[in-house]
Amino acid sequence: MAVRPLFEAAVRPLLDYALPPRCPGCGIVVETIRTFCPDCWLSIDFIGEPLCSICGVDLPAAAGADLICGACMASPPPYDHVRAVMTYGHVARTVAHRLKYGRRLSLAKVMAEQMGRLLGDEGGDGEGIRDGPILVPVPLHRWRIWSRGFNQSVLIAREMSRKTGYVLEPDLLRRIKSTPPMHALSRREREKVVKGAFALAPDARGRLAGRHVILVDDIWTTGATASACARLLRSAGAVRIDVLCWTRVAVGEH
Repeated sequence: MAVRPLFEAAVRPLLDYALPPRCPGCGIVVETIRTFCPDCWLSIDFIGEPLCSICGVDLPAAAGADLICGACMASPPPYDHVRAVMTYGHVARTVAHRLKYGRRLSLAKVMAEQMGRLLGDEGGDGEGIRDGPILVPVPLHRWRIWSRGFNQSVLIAREMSRKTGYVLEPDLLRRIKSTPPMHALSRREREKVVKGAFALAPDARGRLAGRHVILVDDIWTTGATASACARLLRSAGAVRIDVLCWTRVAVGEH
């Protein structure tokens, strides 16, 4: 008999009375844990088709499906597929910042649940791919981890691993160069900053050869970080690289 579910069912009413579930976006009391209130839910701009089938940028409504944007055709990126749950609005920003800076670690579950809904939409496994997908979180530099206490991308990927059974590989990529905050930098400046910032683990090639990698991050801005990571993963033999994020900054807003 499964003891834990029975225990959780027994204590849930007590927990809800003492610590009622709250909306991750605004904090008001809601009926179910890890759910948004109606106002926050309606304010979220969920990302959907039509999108570029590679980078996930919005395309004109009449563009149709399975199309590639001009930028990806002109200069194919090092990854195969990018998807994010929602555009970078108030709710997306609040949840990401409360996790990252407010130490609301339970929000990693909220983000993982929503991001998990996109799994299967990232393109699936193809010919030549061995075993199942692996989850690789975008790494932080050790100084940032020591000051913050955690890597938010690892927390999200760990929750996704628990729900999907996909193998979590938190140490395949390493951030070997500390980089300054990049929120005010342009795409070209970001690309310059992250150049040489990442490295592979010593045994990464054997672990990555022939694999389907899902690179997990919280916020997609210009794609400079994901591209730098993807190039390394590809060089080590990864066959497919998909990027999965909580939120995406709209073009022109960074």
